[in-house]
Amino acid sequence: MYQQRESTLNVEQEISLQRAINRIRRSLDLNSILETTVEEVRACLGVDRVMLYQFHPDASGEVVAETIRDYCLPPLIGLNFPADDIPLWARELYLKARQRSIVNVHLQQIGFSPLLCPDNGEPLPVEDIFYRAVNPCHVDYLTAMGVQASLVVPILHHNLAHHDGQQNKVEPQLWGLLVSHHAEPRDFKVKELRVVQQIADQAALAIAQATLLIQAQQQAQREAALNKITNLLHSLPEIQLNQALEETVKLLQGAGGRLYLKTMHHRFAQVYTVGDQPILLSQDHLCPIEHHSLWQETFQPQGGRDRIWAIDDLMQESTLQPLAAAFKPQHLRSLLVVPLRYNQELLGYLSVFRHEIVTETWWAGRFNPDQQQQRPRRSFAAWRELKQGQVRSWQPTEVESAQALQQQFSMAIQHHYLYEQVQTLNSNLERQVQERTAELQQSLESAHLLRQVTDQVRSTLDYQMVLQTIVREVRSLLNTDRVVIYKFGAEYQGRVIVEDVLEKWLPILHEVYDDICFPLEYALQYRDQGRISVINDVAHSLLHPCHVQFLQEIQVKANLVVPIRIGSQLWGLLIVHECRAVRQWKDTEIELLQQLADQAAIAIQQAKLYERSRITADTAMQQAVRLQQTLQDLQQAQTQLIHTEKMSSLGQLVAGVAHEINNPINFIHGNVVHAQAYMEGLLSLINFYQQGYQYSDPKVQKLVEEIDLPFILEDLPKLLSSMTLGADRICQIVLSLRNFSRLDEAAMKPVDIHDGIDSTLLILQNRLKAQPDHLAVILTKEYGDLPLVECYAGQLNQVFMNVINNAIDALHEYGQQQADQGLPAHTGVISITTRQLNSNWVEIAIKDNGPGIPKDVCSKLFDPFFTTKPVGAGTGLGLSISYQIVRKHQGRLECISAVGQGAEFRIQIPIQQAEV
Repeated sequence: MYQQRESTLNVEQEISLQRAINRIRRSLDLNSILETTVEEVRACLGVDRVMLYQFHPDASGEVVAETIRDYCLPPLIGLNFPADDIPLWARELYLKARQRSIVNVHLQQIGFSPLLCPDNGEPLPVEDIFYRAVNPCHVDYLTAMGVQASLVVPILHHNLAHHDGQQNKVEPQLWGLLVSHHAEPRDFKVKELRVVQQIADQAALAIAQATLLIQAQQQAQREAALNKITNLLHSLPEIQLNQALEETVKLLQGAGGRLYLKTMHHRFAQVYTVGDQPILLSQDHLCPIEHHSLWQETFQPQGGRDRIWAIDDLMQESTLQPLAAAFKPQHLRSLLVVPLRYNQELLGYLSVFRHEIVTETWWAGRFNPDQQQQRPRRSFAAWRELKQGQVRSWQPTEVESAQALQQQFSMAIQHHYLYEQVQTLNSNLERQVQERTAELQQSLESAHLLRQVTDQVRSTLDYQMVLQTIVREVRSLLNTDRVVIYKFGAEYQGRVIVEDVLEKWLPILHEVYDDICFPLEYALQYRDQGRISVINDVAHSLLHPCHVQFLQEIQVKANLVVPIRIGSQLWGLLIVHECRAVRQWKDTEIELLQQLADQAAIAIQQAKLYERSRITADTAMQQAVRLQQTLQDLQQAQTQLIHTEKMSSLGQLVAGVAHEINNPINFIHGNVVHAQAYMEGLLSLINFYQQGYQYSDPKVQKLVEEIDLPFILEDLPKLLSSMTLGADRICQIVLSLRNFSRLDEAAMKPVDIHDGIDSTLLILQNRLKAQPDHLAVILTKEYGDLPLVECYAGQLNQVFMNVINNAIDALHEYGQQQADQGLPAHTGVISITTRQLNSNWVEIAIKDNGPGIPKDVCSKLFDPFFTTKPVGAGTGLGLSISYQIVRKHQGRLECISAVGQGAEFRIQIPIQQAEV
């Protein structure tokens, strides 16, 4: 019957689980997913309340979905909880170990059930619930909420990034918690926990999919808005700047915006405005804020980069306070400034403003947000927090949108200026309109080419690829016959390194030319003055006849030459050859070639800088490796010096104490035997007198009674016997001190390892005894049959001292921690085992039943100056010195430990030392 009932329960759970999964998968709406999840979990568990708690970026959180049975518990939907309510360590366990927690308020217990190991993230072999006493503050917290039993399961969020058609999984984040509350005491079984975990996993997957859908929708909305603005900007002949500005302010969610444009001849400016505007007074009249000197100094584009200024709070920028005064009357706090320029010419500014805002947050219970909570709240009633004068930061997606608009506005305005020029020249002449339209189209194509080359320069360090793109696209755009790049070498002699040529014309790639008719002054003019050579007809040019002959040999009838300069050096030439016929070169063609030469120079310079930085990085890496090795050598030398000094001082101290005690105790021990013999003779004489003579003299009788002669006769032999035993014990201690110091055995010699261990334990005997703050440490010894081992006995004793002393410290500290937590006192045990591994090696194992050592700490135990003890309680040299001593004996010292399993140190040394 029990098995049948258990099987029925499993079938019912499986049916409920499948129903829940199907309902969750059915929708891509995030709210529907959240509501379905809490409803299905409450149906499976039959608890009073199930809610979904989502974390905010500042570690606080909000209840985003909730279901309550018959309103038996107060609703928490929409309420926020501060970050202090869930400690950082708990959030880390939720994320790293996927830990589930169960609290039974009635039994004052909390159970933990991790799915993964928190140290390495590997799945645990057994899924179980481990209970311990719950923190009283946690109990008070749940009790104030009206909860007697709770179950918390974390929900992780996996961001899925799409790249080249592939889906790459990144590290998960803690999205929130799935929380179950019950107003009565209740136990949660492992099978119930599994069901809830599976529902939580399905909900996490559905949330990730819904989030991706929301992001895709938002991206689509942004792209649609950008396309709309682009269409407005490029709607020639009437460019819609007002509408484009309105749509821009709407896209960036601003309260107002400005489009400030300089005219072609900079005589006056055009300003388009939307919404609230800053008010700048200059000599009692309004003037554009872009005319302020601080605006021009701050937002003037520098160099080749078109920076966008996204200022979240003007009031926090001390350098902009004179400007901030103009924004204050309209309560404008945030500013986004987009400089507009084309071909290094400043066209104007696009700026968007935002108001300061009032934030409203509903919290679960009143608390002080500026102070950490010391006690759990007594009430979770909704509390509204209002914050005045807040700002809304510019988001990365908004800055990206502004960057896209920067290019579109700049190009549209520039094209609009060009179009106006075409229209104003002669609107009645069709030929001029066609020519200007052709120029505009070519300008667009040139801008496209320039943008393509610029993007390639920014995206690659392969300057050969950039140069090849330049010559290919220039030949195609200018519809010419040959485009080459000529690189100078020594004494301005060089060769053609890149070429794009039509098949019918002579290729000259990799040809080396030494044109004696090319004057040196031409090269100097290219280098110093940026000379441009424009030859429309080679045959009728002013070139030297031999230079004309040279060009005709390579089939050139017209050419255009611009220099490629890097700094003050002439790197090479960008050359266009027209081989079919003479050609009249246009200014736009010359300008385009100049800009492409500049881009080529940038690409070459970037490649050189990259190569130089790579060499510098390699050099720095080699220096770092050498410094690291030097540091390790220095630490090892320092450790050896400290060890030598410590051993010398300790050995001299112990030996000196032993020597000083040895002399008087030998005197006492040697004379106690004679004193005992003398005393036995005197006692025999007194007994003889008592038997043969009576006390006739009253004085003698009185003296006998006063000194209690019978007691003296009985106790004096016992006293002498105790003195003899004490003297023997002191002799044993002196012998142990001498064995430990081994000053008389400074050289390597065969010794009995067990004598060294016993002498060390004798010195540490007092630390093993019970004290008011800790229990006694139990010592067990399992000595094997060991031969004499060749070693430095005093140094090896120091190893035993360091390891055993550390084990005692760990046990004392562990016992104190157990007592502080109200747990039963921990009885420490140290086991010392010796054995012979084989004919050449012996092993000494020292093991304790303390708290154990984490793996990441085990790997650092033998590093110099590394210690886990509090500051001032340890130097971090004991184990490092011990490791060096064992290495000196050609042996091995290792630590085998895990958290909660104690620690074992194994010392393995050869019986006889090999000659080195």
